[in-house]
Amino acid sequence: MTDLTTLGIAAIRDGVRDGQFKAREVAEAFNAKVAGADALNAFLVKTPEHALAAADAADAARAAGETLKPLAGVPIGMKDLFATKGVATTAASKILEGFVPPYESTVSQNLWNAGAGMLGKLNLDQFAMGSSNETSAFGNVISPWRRPNDTAPLAPGGSSGGSSTAVSAGLAPGATGTDTGGSIRQPAAFTGISGIKPTYGRCSRWGTIAFASSLDQAGPMARDVRDCAIMLEAMAGFDAKDATSLKLDVPTWEAALSADLKGKRVGVPKEYRVDGMPAEIETLWQQGIDWLRDAGAEIVEVSLPHTKYALPAYYIIAPAEASSNLARYDGVRYGLRDLPEGAGLQDMYAATRAAGFGDEVKRRILIGTYVLSAGFYDAYYTQAQKVRTLIARDFERAFEQCDVLLTPTAPSAAFALGEKQADPLAMYLNDVFTVPASLAGLPAMSVPGGLDKDGLPLGLQIIGKPLDEQGVLNAGLAIEQRAGFTARPQAWW
Repeated sequence: MTDLTTLGIAAIRDGVRDGQFKAREVAEAFNAKVAGADALNAFLVKTPEHALAAADAADAARAAGETLKPLAGVPIGMKDLFATKGVATTAASKILEGFVPPYESTVSQNLWNAGAGMLGKLNLDQFAMGSSNETSAFGNVISPWRRPNDTAPLAPGGSSGGSSTAVSAGLAPGATGTDTGGSIRQPAAFTGISGIKPTYGRCSRWGTIAFASSLDQAGPMARDVRDCAIMLEAMAGFDAKDATSLKLDVPTWEAALSADLKGKRVGVPKEYRVDGMPAEIETLWQQGIDWLRDAGAEIVEVSLPHTKYALPAYYIIAPAEASSNLARYDGVRYGLRDLPEGAGLQDMYAATRAAGFGDEVKRRILIGTYVLSAGFYDAYYTQAQKVRTLIARDFERAFEQCDVLLTPTAPSAAFALGEKQADPLAMYLNDVFTVPASLAGLPAMSVPGGLDKDGLPLGLQIIGKPLDEQGVLNAGLAIEQRAGFTARPQAWW
Protein backbone atom coordinates (compact mmCIF):
# COMPACT_ATOMS: atom_id res chain seq x y z
CA MET A 1 0.00 0.00 0.00
CA THR A 2 1.06 3.59 -0.64
CA ASP A 3 2.52 5.38 2.38
CA LEU A 4 -0.58 7.28 3.43
CA THR A 5 1.50 10.12 4.85
CA THR A 6 2.62 11.02 1.32
CA LEU A 7 -0.95 11.93 0.39
CA GLY A 8 -2.42 15.42 0.48
CA ILE A 9 -5.82 16.58 1.65
CA ALA A 10 -7.69 15.92 -1.61
CA ALA A 11 -6.20 12.45 -2.03
CA ILE A 12 -7.03 11.47 1.55
CA ARG A 13 -10.56 12.85 1.35
CA ASP A 14 -11.25 11.07 -1.94
CA GLY A 15 -9.56 7.83 -0.87
CA VAL A 16 -11.65 7.60 2.31
CA ARG A 17 -14.81 8.47 0.39
CA ASP A 18 -14.09 5.84 -2.28
CA GLY A 19 -13.15 3.14 0.23
CA GLN A 20 -9.52 2.82 -0.90
CA PHE A 21 -8.47 2.92 2.75
CA LYS A 22 -10.04 3.65 6.11
CA ALA A 23 -9.78 7.00 7.84
CA ARG A 24 -8.39 5.23 10.91
CA GLU A 25 -5.49 3.91 8.86
CA VAL A 26 -4.69 7.48 7.80
CA ALA A 27 -4.87 8.79 11.35
CA GLU A 28 -2.69 5.98 12.68
CA ALA A 29 -0.08 6.58 9.97
CA PHE A 30 0.16 10.31 10.68
CA ASN A 31 0.10 9.80 14.46
CA ALA A 32 3.06 7.44 14.14
CA LYS A 33 4.97 9.90 11.98
CA VAL A 34 4.32 12.76 14.42
CA ALA A 35 5.49 10.58 17.31
CA GLY A 36 8.78 9.93 15.54
CA ALA A 37 9.64 13.52 14.61
CA ASP A 38 10.41 15.16 17.96
CA ALA A 39 13.75 16.38 16.57
CA LEU A 40 11.88 18.97 14.50
CA ASN A 41 10.03 20.36 17.57
CA ALA A 42 7.03 21.19 15.39
CA PHE A 43 4.38 19.96 17.86
CA LEU A 44 3.90 21.44 21.33
CA VAL A 45 1.03 19.08 22.16
CA LYS A 46 0.16 15.81 20.44
CA THR A 47 -3.50 14.74 20.31
CA PRO A 48 -3.55 11.31 18.64
CA GLU A 49 -6.87 10.49 20.32
CA HIS A 50 -8.54 13.50 18.66
CA ALA A 51 -7.36 12.37 15.21
CA LEU A 52 -8.50 8.81 15.85
CA ALA A 53 -11.95 9.86 17.12
CA ALA A 54 -12.58 11.96 14.01
CA ALA A 55 -11.35 9.10 11.81
CA ASP A 56 -13.62 6.58 13.52
CA ALA A 57 -16.58 8.94 13.03
CA ALA A 58 -15.76 9.16 9.31
CA ASP A 59 -15.47 5.37 8.96
CA ALA A 60 -18.75 4.86 10.83
CA ALA A 61 -20.54 7.38 8.63
CA ARG A 62 -19.29 5.67 5.47
CA ALA A 63 -20.28 2.23 6.78
CA ALA A 64 -23.77 3.56 7.49
CA GLY A 65 -24.08 4.93 3.95
CA GLU A 66 -24.14 8.53 5.10
CA THR A 67 -22.80 11.44 3.07
CA LEU A 68 -19.32 12.18 4.32
CA LYS A 69 -18.33 15.61 5.57
CA PRO A 70 -15.98 17.70 3.38
CA LEU A 71 -12.85 16.87 5.41
CA ALA A 72 -13.89 13.43 6.67
CA GLY A 73 -10.80 11.33 7.31
CA VAL A 74 -8.35 14.25 7.02
CA PRO A 75 -6.10 14.83 10.06
CA ILE A 76 -4.50 18.28 10.36
CA GLY A 77 -2.15 20.26 12.58
CA MET A 78 -3.48 23.25 14.54
CA LYS A 79 -1.24 26.25 15.16
CA ASP A 80 -1.10 26.86 18.91
CA LEU A 81 -2.63 30.30 18.49
CA PHE A 82 -6.13 28.85 18.12
CA ALA A 83 -7.98 28.07 21.34
CA THR A 84 -8.88 24.38 21.50
CA LYS A 85 -11.36 23.29 24.14
CA GLY A 86 -9.76 21.00 26.68
CA VAL A 87 -6.35 21.11 24.96
CA ALA A 88 -3.51 23.35 26.15
CA THR A 89 -3.15 26.60 24.20
CA THR A 90 -0.07 28.71 24.92
CA ALA A 91 0.79 30.89 21.89
CA ALA A 92 4.28 29.40 22.55
CA SER A 93 4.67 31.71 25.56
CA LYS A 94 5.50 30.95 29.19
CA ILE A 95 2.87 33.45 30.25
CA LEU A 96 0.14 31.07 29.01
CA GLU A 97 1.83 27.83 30.04
CA GLY A 98 -0.78 25.48 31.46
CA PHE A 99 -3.76 27.41 30.04
CA VAL A 100 -6.50 25.02 28.87
CA PRO A 101 -9.37 26.89 27.19
CA PRO A 102 -12.95 25.99 28.09
CA TYR A 103 -14.01 27.06 24.58
CA GLU A 104 -13.12 26.42 20.92
CA SER A 105 -12.01 29.00 18.37
CA THR A 106 -14.39 29.49 15.47
CA VAL A 107 -11.82 28.43 12.86
CA SER A 108 -10.94 25.18 14.63
CA GLN A 109 -14.63 24.43 15.30
CA ASN A 110 -15.39 24.97 11.61
CA LEU A 111 -12.71 22.42 10.73
CA TRP A 112 -14.00 19.87 13.26
CA ASN A 113 -17.53 20.45 11.94
CA ALA A 114 -16.18 19.63 8.46
CA GLY A 115 -14.88 16.28 9.76
CA ALA A 116 -11.18 17.05 10.23
CA GLY A 117 -9.24 15.55 13.13
CA MET A 118 -6.43 17.19 15.12
CA LEU A 119 -2.96 15.65 15.25
CA GLY A 120 -1.79 18.23 17.76
CA LYS A 121 -0.94 21.86 18.49
CA LEU A 122 1.89 23.35 16.46
CA ASN A 123 4.81 25.43 17.67
CA LEU A 124 5.19 29.06 16.56
CA ASP A 125 7.04 32.26 17.27
CA GLN A 126 5.82 33.52 20.65
CA PHE A 127 2.48 35.33 20.20
CA ALA A 128 3.15 35.07 16.44
CA MET A 129 5.97 37.61 16.71
CA GLY A 130 8.89 36.48 14.58
CA SER A 131 10.06 35.41 11.13
CA SER A 132 12.12 32.33 11.94
CA ASN A 133 10.37 30.43 14.76
CA GLU A 134 13.23 31.22 17.16
CA THR A 135 11.15 33.18 19.69
CA SER A 136 9.07 30.27 21.01
CA ALA A 137 9.40 29.75 24.76
CA PHE A 138 9.45 26.01 24.07
CA GLY A 139 12.40 25.82 21.71
CA ASN A 140 13.10 26.49 18.04
CA VAL A 141 11.25 24.70 15.29
CA ILE A 142 13.75 23.21 12.86
CA SER A 143 13.10 23.06 9.14
CA PRO A 144 13.15 19.57 7.62
CA TRP A 145 15.31 21.02 4.82
CA ARG A 146 19.10 21.00 4.93
CA ARG A 147 21.80 22.49 2.74
CA PRO A 148 23.91 19.80 1.02
CA ASN A 149 26.80 18.55 3.14
CA ASP A 150 25.75 20.90 5.94
CA THR A 151 24.02 19.92 9.17
CA ALA A 152 23.29 23.51 10.27
CA PRO A 153 19.61 23.68 11.27
CA LEU A 154 17.60 26.01 9.05
CA ALA A 155 14.71 28.33 9.93
CA PRO A 156 11.28 27.11 8.82
CA GLY A 157 10.05 30.71 8.61
CA GLY A 158 7.70 32.36 11.04
CA SER A 159 5.54 32.78 12.82
CA SER A 160 3.82 29.65 11.45
CA GLY A 161 7.05 27.63 11.46
CA GLY A 162 5.55 24.63 13.22
CA SER A 163 2.83 24.51 10.57
CA SER A 164 5.24 24.82 7.65
CA THR A 165 7.57 22.16 9.05
CA ALA A 166 4.72 19.76 9.79
CA VAL A 167 3.35 19.95 6.25
CA SER A 168 6.74 19.96 4.51
CA ALA A 169 8.03 16.99 6.55
CA GLY A 170 4.86 14.98 5.89
CA LEU A 171 3.74 15.05 9.52
CA ALA A 172 0.36 16.49 8.46
CA PRO A 173 -1.34 16.91 5.07
CA GLY A 174 -2.41 20.42 6.05
CA ALA A 175 -2.20 22.87 8.93
CA THR A 176 -3.70 26.12 10.05
CA GLY A 177 -1.58 29.25 10.07
CA THR A 178 -2.10 32.88 10.89
CA ASP A 179 -0.74 35.78 8.87
CA THR A 180 -0.21 39.26 10.33
CA GLY A 181 2.60 40.48 8.08
CA GLY A 182 3.51 37.34 6.13
CA SER A 183 3.42 34.53 8.68
CA ILE A 184 1.70 32.06 6.36
CA ARG A 185 3.38 33.04 3.11
CA GLN A 186 7.03 33.40 4.20
CA PRO A 187 7.23 30.02 6.02
CA ALA A 188 5.44 28.38 3.10
CA ALA A 189 8.13 29.76 0.78
CA PHE A 190 10.95 28.60 3.08
CA THR A 191 9.70 25.01 3.19
CA GLY A 192 8.39 24.42 -0.32
CA ILE A 193 4.66 24.30 0.39
CA SER A 194 1.63 26.47 -0.44
CA GLY A 195 -0.19 28.84 1.89
CA ILE A 196 -2.85 31.50 1.45
CA LYS A 197 -3.84 34.48 3.56
CA PRO A 198 -7.44 35.28 2.61
CA THR A 199 -9.03 38.72 2.56
CA TYR A 200 -9.13 40.25 6.05
CA GLY A 201 -12.43 39.13 7.60
CA ARG A 202 -12.88 35.91 5.60
CA CYS A 203 -11.91 33.76 8.59
CA SER A 204 -13.12 34.59 12.08
CA ARG A 205 -10.58 35.82 14.62
CA TRP A 206 -12.76 34.75 17.57
CA GLY A 207 -10.84 32.40 19.84
CA THR A 208 -7.53 33.16 18.10
CA ILE A 209 -4.96 34.72 20.42
CA ALA A 210 -4.49 38.27 19.17
CA PHE A 211 -1.28 39.90 18.01
CA ALA A 212 -2.44 42.85 15.87
CA SER A 213 -6.19 42.80 15.50
CA SER A 214 -6.46 44.86 12.31
CA LEU A 215 -3.97 42.59 10.54
CA ASP A 216 -4.33 39.03 11.94
CA GLN A 217 -5.95 36.58 9.55
CA ALA A 218 -6.13 32.79 9.62
CA GLY A 219 -5.44 30.69 6.56
CA PRO A 220 -4.44 27.19 5.42
CA MET A 221 -1.00 25.75 4.68
CA ALA A 222 -0.86 22.61 2.58
CA ARG A 223 1.12 20.77 -0.07
CA ASP A 224 -0.59 22.32 -3.08
CA VAL A 225 -3.10 24.90 -4.24
CA ARG A 226 -6.08 22.54 -4.39
CA ASP A 227 -5.53 21.41 -0.81
CA CYS A 228 -5.39 25.05 0.31
CA ALA A 229 -8.69 25.75 -1.47
CA ILE A 230 -10.35 22.74 0.18
CA MET A 231 -9.15 23.69 3.63
CA LEU A 232 -9.98 27.38 3.26
CA GLU A 233 -13.57 26.53 2.33
CA ALA A 234 -13.92 24.72 5.65
CA MET A 235 -12.20 27.45 7.70
CA ALA A 236 -13.96 30.53 6.31
CA GLY A 237 -17.41 31.93 7.02
CA PHE A 238 -19.28 34.65 8.86
CA ASP A 239 -19.08 34.70 12.64
CA ALA A 240 -21.33 36.99 14.66
CA LYS A 241 -18.83 36.78 17.53
CA ASP A 242 -16.21 38.65 15.47
CA ALA A 243 -17.07 42.27 14.67
CA THR A 244 -14.64 42.24 11.72
CA SER A 245 -16.06 39.04 10.17
CA LEU A 246 -17.44 39.48 6.64
CA LYS A 247 -21.08 38.51 6.26
CA LEU A 248 -20.65 36.72 2.96
CA ASP A 249 -21.25 33.22 1.65
CA VAL A 250 -18.16 31.06 1.30
CA PRO A 251 -17.38 30.49 -2.40
CA THR A 252 -16.74 27.01 -3.80
CA TRP A 253 -13.08 27.74 -4.44
CA GLU A 254 -12.05 24.16 -5.21
CA ALA A 255 -14.78 23.58 -7.80
CA ALA A 256 -13.90 26.83 -9.59
CA LEU A 257 -10.14 26.17 -9.80
CA SER A 258 -8.76 26.84 -13.27
CA ALA A 259 -5.23 27.34 -14.53
CA ASP A 260 -6.50 29.01 -17.70
CA LEU A 261 -5.69 32.72 -17.34
CA LYS A 262 -6.83 33.86 -20.80
CA GLY A 263 -8.20 37.39 -20.56
CA LYS A 264 -6.49 38.02 -17.21
CA ARG A 265 -3.85 40.66 -16.61
CA VAL A 266 -0.97 40.10 -14.20
CA GLY A 267 0.69 43.15 -12.71
CA VAL A 268 4.41 43.23 -11.91
CA PRO A 269 5.16 46.00 -9.37
CA LYS A 270 8.43 47.69 -10.23
CA GLU A 271 9.03 48.75 -6.60
CA TYR A 272 9.50 45.13 -5.51
CA ARG A 273 12.91 45.03 -7.19
CA VAL A 274 14.85 45.88 -4.06
CA ASP A 275 18.57 46.55 -3.68
CA GLY A 276 20.63 43.50 -2.88
CA MET A 277 17.98 40.99 -3.94
CA PRO A 278 19.70 37.71 -4.89
CA ALA A 279 19.90 37.03 -8.62
CA GLU A 280 18.12 33.70 -8.02
CA ILE A 281 15.05 35.52 -6.72
CA GLU A 282 15.06 37.84 -9.73
CA THR A 283 15.42 34.86 -12.09
CA LEU A 284 12.57 32.97 -10.43
CA TRP A 285 10.35 36.06 -10.60
CA GLN A 286 10.98 36.32 -14.35
CA GLN A 287 10.27 32.60 -14.68
CA GLY A 288 6.95 33.15 -12.89
CA ILE A 289 6.09 35.95 -15.30
CA ASP A 290 6.81 33.62 -18.23
CA TRP A 291 4.68 30.86 -16.70
CA LEU A 292 1.68 33.15 -16.26
CA ARG A 293 2.10 34.48 -19.79
CA ASP A 294 2.10 30.86 -20.97
CA ALA A 295 -1.17 30.35 -19.04
CA GLY A 296 -2.75 33.03 -21.20
CA ALA A 297 -2.29 36.11 -19.04
CA GLU A 298 -1.19 39.53 -20.25
CA ILE A 299 1.72 40.96 -18.22
CA VAL A 300 1.67 44.65 -17.31
CA GLU A 301 4.06 46.71 -15.20
CA VAL A 302 2.40 48.58 -12.34
CA SER A 303 3.57 50.97 -9.68
CA LEU A 304 3.03 50.79 -5.92
CA PRO A 305 4.91 53.98 -5.00
CA HIS A 306 4.44 53.79 -1.23
CA THR A 307 5.80 50.23 -0.95
CA LYS A 308 9.06 51.45 0.59
CA TYR A 309 7.14 52.82 3.56
CA ALA A 310 5.17 49.61 4.23
CA LEU A 311 7.68 47.91 6.52
CA PRO A 312 8.25 50.90 8.84
CA ALA A 313 4.49 51.57 8.95
CA TYR A 314 3.81 47.93 9.80
CA TYR A 315 6.38 47.91 12.61
CA ILE A 316 4.59 50.86 14.19
CA ILE A 317 1.00 49.68 13.74
CA ALA A 318 1.50 46.00 14.66
CA PRO A 319 3.46 46.67 17.90
CA ALA A 320 0.96 49.36 18.88
CA GLU A 321 -1.90 46.88 18.60
CA ALA A 322 0.18 44.20 20.33
CA SER A 323 0.90 46.46 23.31
CA SER A 324 -2.85 46.92 23.72
CA ASN A 325 -3.78 43.27 23.17
CA LEU A 326 -1.12 41.85 25.47
CA ALA A 327 -2.11 44.07 28.39
CA ARG A 328 -4.59 41.33 29.37
CA TYR A 329 -1.72 39.06 30.47
CA ASP A 330 -1.25 40.34 33.98
CA GLY A 331 -1.19 37.27 36.25
CA VAL A 332 -4.69 37.93 37.55
CA ARG A 333 -7.07 35.81 35.50
CA TYR A 334 -5.21 32.97 33.75
CA GLY A 335 -1.77 31.71 32.85
CA LEU A 336 1.43 32.48 34.72
CA ARG A 337 1.39 34.40 38.01
CA ASP A 338 4.65 35.54 39.60
CA LEU A 339 3.91 36.96 43.07
CA PRO A 340 7.11 37.87 44.92
CA GLU A 341 7.12 37.90 48.71
CA GLY A 342 5.28 40.95 50.00
CA ALA A 343 4.52 42.19 46.47
CA GLY A 344 1.69 44.53 45.60
CA LEU A 345 -0.46 44.48 42.46
CA GLN A 346 1.97 46.49 40.31
CA ASP A 347 4.85 44.30 41.47
CA MET A 348 2.90 41.20 40.43
CA TYR A 349 2.19 42.68 36.99
CA ALA A 350 5.87 43.49 36.48
CA ALA A 351 7.20 40.16 37.75
CA THR A 352 4.66 38.11 35.79
CA ARG A 353 5.34 39.89 32.52
CA ALA A 354 9.10 39.87 33.02
CA ALA A 355 9.06 36.11 33.55
CA GLY A 356 6.33 35.26 31.03
CA PHE A 357 7.14 37.31 27.92
CA GLY A 358 10.15 36.63 25.70
CA ASP A 359 12.59 39.26 24.48
CA GLU A 360 10.93 39.83 21.09
CA VAL A 361 7.49 40.19 22.67
CA LYS A 362 8.87 42.66 25.20
CA ARG A 363 10.59 44.59 22.40
CA ARG A 364 7.34 44.96 20.46
CA ILE A 365 5.32 45.88 23.54
CA LEU A 366 7.85 48.62 24.34
CA ILE A 367 7.79 49.95 20.77
CA GLY A 368 3.99 49.86 20.72
CA THR A 369 3.60 51.58 24.07
CA TYR A 370 6.08 54.26 22.98
CA VAL A 371 4.31 55.09 19.70
CA LEU A 372 0.94 55.22 21.48
CA SER A 373 2.16 57.53 24.25
CA ALA A 374 0.75 61.03 24.43
CA GLY A 375 3.85 62.78 23.14
CA PHE A 376 4.45 60.52 20.15
CA TYR A 377 1.00 59.27 19.05
CA ASP A 378 0.58 61.78 16.23
CA ALA A 379 4.22 61.67 15.16
CA TYR A 380 4.30 57.89 14.75
CA TYR A 381 1.00 56.01 15.02
CA THR A 382 -1.17 58.57 13.21
CA GLN A 383 1.42 58.95 10.45
CA ALA A 384 1.70 55.18 10.06
CA GLN A 385 -2.06 54.90 9.65
CA LYS A 386 -1.96 57.56 6.94
CA VAL A 387 0.77 55.62 5.15
CA ARG A 388 -1.37 52.49 5.44
CA THR A 389 -4.19 54.32 3.65
CA LEU A 390 -1.82 55.39 0.88
CA ILE A 391 -0.57 51.82 0.45
CA ALA A 392 -4.15 50.54 0.14
CA ARG A 393 -4.84 53.28 -2.42
CA ASP A 394 -1.78 52.20 -4.42
CA PHE A 395 -3.21 48.68 -4.67
CA GLU A 396 -6.64 50.03 -5.73
CA ARG A 397 -5.02 51.97 -8.57
CA ALA A 398 -2.86 49.03 -9.60
CA PHE A 399 -5.90 46.78 -9.78
CA GLU A 400 -7.48 49.17 -12.28
CA GLN A 401 -4.80 47.86 -14.68
CA CYS A 402 -4.59 44.20 -13.65
CA ASP A 403 -6.39 41.30 -11.96
CA VAL A 404 -3.58 39.94 -9.74
CA LEU A 405 -0.01 40.89 -8.87
CA LEU A 406 3.04 38.63 -9.00
CA THR A 407 6.04 39.18 -6.71
CA PRO A 408 8.64 37.11 -4.88
CA THR A 409 7.45 35.88 -1.49
CA ALA A 410 10.66 36.42 0.46
CA PRO A 411 13.97 38.14 -0.29
CA SER A 412 15.96 34.93 0.27
CA ALA A 413 15.74 31.22 0.82
CA ALA A 414 15.76 29.83 4.38
CA PHE A 415 18.66 30.97 6.53
CA ALA A 416 20.34 29.14 9.37
CA LEU A 417 18.90 29.40 12.86
CA GLY A 418 20.79 32.06 14.79
CA GLU A 419 22.02 33.77 11.63
CA LYS A 420 19.83 36.86 12.02
CA GLN A 421 18.60 36.58 15.60
CA ALA A 422 21.02 39.22 16.93
CA ASP A 423 19.81 41.82 14.41
CA PRO A 424 16.06 42.53 14.70
CA LEU A 425 16.11 44.84 11.67
CA ALA A 426 17.61 42.13 9.45
CA MET A 427 14.91 39.76 10.71
CA TYR A 428 12.13 42.28 10.03
CA LEU A 429 13.30 42.61 6.40
CA ASN A 430 12.10 39.05 5.79
CA ASP A 431 8.61 40.54 5.56
CA VAL A 432 9.45 43.20 2.97
CA PHE A 433 7.39 41.57 0.17
CA THR A 434 4.50 40.27 2.29
CA VAL A 435 3.68 43.22 4.56
CA PRO A 436 2.07 45.54 1.95
CA ALA A 437 -0.76 43.09 1.16
CA SER A 438 -1.37 42.62 4.90
CA LEU A 439 -1.67 46.36 5.51
CA ALA A 440 -4.24 46.53 2.71
CA GLY A 441 -6.14 43.42 3.91
CA LEU A 442 -5.75 41.70 0.53
CA PRO A 443 -5.75 37.97 -0.27
CA ALA A 444 -2.24 36.72 -1.03
CA MET A 445 -0.66 33.33 -1.55
CA SER A 446 2.77 31.76 -1.80
CA VAL A 447 3.43 28.79 -4.06
CA PRO A 448 6.80 27.04 -4.51
CA GLY A 449 8.50 27.96 -7.77
CA GLY A 450 11.89 26.31 -7.63
CA LEU A 451 15.11 25.72 -5.70
CA ASP A 452 18.11 27.94 -5.07
CA LYS A 453 21.74 26.91 -5.67
CA ASP A 454 21.76 25.05 -2.33
CA GLY A 455 18.63 23.10 -3.19
CA LEU A 456 16.39 25.12 -0.87
CA PRO A 457 12.84 26.16 -1.86
CA LEU A 458 11.93 29.58 -3.21
CA GLY A 459 8.37 30.91 -3.38
CA LEU A 460 6.35 33.19 -5.64
CA GLN A 461 3.59 35.39 -4.24
CA ILE A 462 0.27 36.22 -5.88
CA ILE A 463 -1.71 39.17 -4.49
CA GLY A 464 -5.37 39.64 -5.41
CA LYS A 465 -8.18 42.13 -5.21
CA PRO A 466 -10.32 42.16 -2.06
CA LEU A 467 -12.44 38.97 -1.89
CA ASP A 468 -10.82 37.53 -5.04
CA GLU A 469 -9.32 34.44 -3.44
CA GLN A 470 -10.39 32.60 -6.58
CA GLY A 471 -8.19 34.72 -8.80
CA VAL A 472 -5.27 34.20 -6.45
CA LEU A 473 -5.79 30.43 -6.28
CA ASN A 474 -6.15 30.16 -10.06
CA ALA A 475 -2.93 32.07 -10.71
CA GLY A 476 -1.24 29.93 -8.06
CA LEU A 477 -2.48 26.79 -9.82
CA ALA A 478 -1.12 28.04 -13.15
CA ILE A 479 2.32 28.52 -11.58
CA GLU A 480 2.13 25.20 -9.75
CA GLN A 481 1.37 23.26 -12.92
CA ARG A 482 4.21 24.88 -14.86
CA ALA A 483 6.78 24.85 -12.07
CA GLY A 484 6.26 21.12 -11.51
CA PHE A 485 7.72 21.51 -8.02
CA THR A 486 7.99 18.05 -6.48
CA ALA A 487 11.08 18.47 -4.27
CA ARG A 488 10.73 17.17 -0.74
CA PRO A 489 13.21 17.30 2.14
CA GLN A 490 15.28 14.19 2.73
CA ALA A 491 14.41 12.75 6.13
CA TRP A 492 17.26 13.21 8.60
CA TRP A 493 15.22 13.51 11.78
